[in-house]
Amino acid sequence: MTPELLCSAKGCRQHATTGLRWNNPRLHDADRRKVWLACDEHVGSLSDFLSMRGFLRDAVPVGELEPADG
Repeated sequence: MTPELLCSAKGCRQHATTGLRWNNPRLHDADRRKVWLACDEHVGSLSDFLSMRGFLRDAVPVGELEPADG
């Protein structure tokens, strides 16, 4: 059974549609990617949060996330 992928925004329980792959270059190797999941409503605000800090690497549909992500 595949677990339901829920949005990472605080308090949101919506189905995630986008994977935001990011890393903090001060803490993670350049190739390391962590993932936040976002629903359609929160993809903009979560992307903006990560982008302002220079952490966002890319955004992909959740179906394109790989086991190595995260």
